[in-house]
Amino acid sequence: MFALTPRLTLRPGWLEDAPALARAIGHEAVVRRLARAPWPYALGDAEAFLSLPHTAADARFVIIERCAGYRLIGGIGLQRTDAGDHELGYWLTPDAWGRGYATEAARAVIDIARHALPVTRIAAYHHADNPASGHVLRKLGFVQTGRSQRHALAHGGLVEAIDFALDLDADAARNELAMPIAA
Repeated sequence: MFALTPRLTLRPGWLEDAPALARAIGHEAVVRRLARAPWPYALGDAEAFLSLPHTAADARFVIIERCAGYRLIGGIGLQRTDAGDHELGYWLTPDAWGRGYATEAARAVIDIARHALPVTRIAAYHHADNPASGHVLRKLGFVQTGRSQRHALAHGGLVEAIDFALDLDADAARNELAMPIAA
């Protein structure tokens, strides 16, 4: 699957993207906000991530900024949890923060979930010390559902997290004019 937004291309990551991925994510300020990324993040970590198997229903993308020479600036996707939920996760390289890219990319992934995948509810969370991510989730219509302790590999343990959910069925009923997309 691919998605185009006004400023971004979301596409599957390819092994050839490993150097650009390692550069984009390889900032302690990024990795410390993620659950499964190690610190320090090396080229081998990017290669291992990009080598993970994909299925036709996977919604896991690298984020390419088109207006600045097609530069890899982040990652976003839906992951099925052990509980069977779909969880939204995303990150951006620091010089892409504050431009609305996370919201723009997440809207595209939510549209993919709504129109091309069998998903009716999306969960998400952010570390409590990252309120900007909570702002993105609220702009997307996510509702806070509680607080939890989440494992964060780069922290070497648990961190406080704020949990959110988005009910796509209720959201679709409010937004009947949403345009379907191709996948």
